Amino acid sequence: MRKMTTPWTFLLLTLLLSHALSEPESSIAPMEKTEQQALYSVIQDLVGKWWNGSDLYPDPCGWTQIQGVSCDLFDGLWYVTTLSIGPILENSLECAEDPKFNPLLFELKHLKTLSFFNCLSSHKHITLPSSNWEKLAGSLENLEFRSNRALVGEVPTNLGQLSNLKSLVLVENSLFGKLPMELGKLTHLKRLILSGNKFSGAIPAPLFNKWTELLILDLSMNSLNGSLPTSLGSLSSLLKLDLSNNQFNGGLPPDIGNLRQLSLLDLRNNSLSGASPKSLMGMESLEDLLLSYNPWGGDLVEFEFENLRNLTTLDLSHMGLTGTIPEAIASLKRLRYLALDYNHLSGSVPSKFAALPSLTALYLNGNNLTGSLEFPERFYRRMGKRFASWNNPNLCYNAVVMDTGNVPHGIAQCKQGQEPSTGISNSNTRVDSGNPEENSGLVATSWLPASSVSGIWWGILVQEAVIMSLLVMFL
Repeated sequence: MRKMTTPWTFLLLTLLLSHALSEPESSIAPMEKTEQQALYSVIQDLVGKWWNGSDLYPDPCGWTQIQGVSCDLFDGLWYVTTLSIGPILENSLECAEDPKFNPLLFELKHLKTLSFFNCLSSHKHITLPSSNWEKLAGSLENLEFRSNRALVGEVPTNLGQLSNLKSLVLVENSLFGKLPMELGKLTHLKRLILSGNKFSGAIPAPLFNKWTELLILDLSMNSLNGSLPTSLGSLSSLLKLDLSNNQFNGGLPPDIGNLRQLSLLDLRNNSLSGASPKSLMGMESLEDLLLSYNPWGGDLVEFEFENLRNLTTLDLSHMGLTGTIPEAIASLKRLRYLALDYNHLSGSVPSKFAALPSLTALYLNGNNLTGSLEFPERFYRRMGKRFASWNNPNLCYNAVVMDTGNVPHGIAQCKQGQEPSTGISNSNTRVDSGNPEENSGLVATSWLPASSVSGIWWGILVQEAVIMSLLVMFL
């Protein structure tokens, strides 16, 4: 009898084990009830009263998971760790016309990531909650509001109490006012992006003093003004600094050269002047240097390009620079994009540019360059419309072994004993009506790269991906 029951006992145990393993984990570890009700209320106030969480998602951390909601186990119970609202995926949660921030949001005590994308975009304005952020101080690591045009008002000062925050992204909203000095308390911050808002005023001097872990700082496309604070030099871990499209004035802080890990520096479209570029010379990791549309002035040779061997993108257009083009630029073997257009440069064009293996865009138009362009035909063929040298009245090209299809636009052929003539007036304003693709591609007033240098910006995007990968490793 025992021999007959043993197989049946084994089979029964196998079935029971299989049934236990097939049960959803949430049935073994239920969601904390107060947490569950808070989640339902928070989402309903954002997406609309029609949304009934208890009916639609009775097990939000288990077999009826909500898109944009992630959970984790703490002491045997499920708690929300991620809440993401906005049309990211097809079935993502989207905001109603009159969304509200429910105070129960701050009762999600294990929340690590809170994100709103293109959600607060109705005609009815809404502001960030002004209080209770300190309740998330022990858990919140990532806070993001991106492309929410109905989001207005100032940044709450008590965001500075989020002591574990590593990433603060407030991009393309309608936030205004001054940058709160309290943000300087976020000592674990690795990414701060506040671009595309309406922030104004000067950067508080002590703001950067304690951000020793910061990797990315982007304050571009605002109305910030005043001089750049000397505390910028204390951001020793910084990889990317973008302060473009603001109203900063004065020179560069002398300690900015301490940013030896920096790979991108973008100060375009400000009012920086009288700055000594020698403070940039310590940035040996710099790959993208974008300074165009500033009344900078000074001699181009002061930049000492010998120390910037890793440069791939150099945009110095519309800066009032004088002097000749230094041969040292032609020694930057990794250079892909060079814009020196609309300055007051004189002298000849270094023929060594043709030997730069990666160069795909060169803009020299709108200067006082003279002499003959000594580039081989294959150089013009390689560059195509991404080479511009017109509006230099005393510059000509050598027609030896030159195919008519590769003749540089707006430049006369050199003739022995005769001054070249282009028929184009020597104006210090950009001539966009001729051929827009022959202008410098990094037009600061548009905030976007022109299609003529899409390849260059693809390289920058690849670099951005590398930076973001590093950021993910640190977060």
